[in-house]
Amino acid sequence: MQYAYPLLAIFIWAGNTVITKMSAGAIFPAEIGFYRWLLAGLLFTPFMLKPVIAHWSAIAPNLGKVFILGVLGMAIYQSLAYFAASMTTATNMGIILSLMPLMSLAMAIACLGQRLTAGALAGAVLSLIGVLVVVSSGSLAVLMEHGVNLGDGLMLIATLAYALYSTLLKKWQLRLPPLVLLYLQVLVAVVVLFPLFAASPKIGPTPQNIPLVLYACLLASMVAPLAWMQAVVRLGPSRTTLFFNLLPLMTALIAALVLREQLAMYHLVGGALTLGGVIVSERWRTVLGRKA
Repeated sequence: MQYAYPLLAIFIWAGNTVITKMSAGAIFPAEIGFYRWLLAGLLFTPFMLKPVIAHWSAIAPNLGKVFILGVLGMAIYQSLAYFAASMTTATNMGIILSLMPLMSLAMAIACLGQRLTAGALAGAVLSLIGVLVVVSSGSLAVLMEHGVNLGDGLMLIATLAYALYSTLLKKWQLRLPPLVLLYLQVLVAVVVLFPLFAASPKIGPTPQNIPLVLYACLLASMVAPLAWMQAVVRLGPSRTTLFFNLLPLMTALIAALVLREQLAMYHLVGGALTLGGVIVSERWRTVLGRKA
C-alpha cells in the first residue's frame, strides 16, 4: 500500500505532461498556467488560512525564499512546459524531464558540498547522450545543422528551473509544514503569472479546455503533491525519488494511448540511455578523488 502513493503521483504527473500537450491549441499557455494556480489557490485557501496565520512568525523571515521557490517551481517550470507543448511531443517532454534528478544531483555537488561520485559522472554522460539522441530525432548531423527544437529547448530550461527549485528546497530547509509551503508557492505563482495572463490573448473557458484546467489543478497541483509528501513520509526521500525514474516510461505509454504518438527507435534508445544514466548516478556511489 505504501508504494501506491509515489506510483499515484508519478502517474498523475505523467498524465499532466500529456494534458499539457493536449492544451496546445485548446487554450493559450498563459491562460492555463494562470487558471491552474488560481483555482488551486481558491480551493486551498479555506483550509490553509489558519495554518498560515499560526506559522506566520516562521513564514515572515523567509518570504523572499518562498517567493523564489514559487517562481522557479510553479511559475517558470510549468509555464515553459505549456509553451513547449506546441512545439514538441509529450514523449520528448517526458524524456527530457527525466533529467531532473541528475540535474539536481549536479547542483547538489556544486552548491551543497555533496561529493562527486563515479556514478554521477558516468550517469551525466549517459543521460546527456540519451537526451541528444531524443532532441536530434536520432540524427546528430541534423542537430548540428539545425540546432535544438525550440520546444525541446524550452523543456530543458523548464527542467533546469525545477532542478534548481529542488536544490534550493534542500539548501534552505525551511521549517514550515509541507502543505503551508505548497500553498504559499501557489499564491506566488498566481501573483507572478497574472501580468502575463493579462497581456496575453485569451480563448477563455470552453467545454474542450475546462477538463484540462481541472486535471492540471485538482490532480497535478493538489492530489499528486499530497501523494508525494505521503510517500516521502512513509518511504523516505531517497527511496521515493527512485520512482521518478518511471516518469518517462509512463508518459510515453500514456501519450501513445491518448495522443497516438508514435514511439520511434530513437525514443527507446534515448529514453533507455537517459534512464540508465539516472540509475547509474544513484547506484554507483564511489566517491572520486577520495584518498586511500
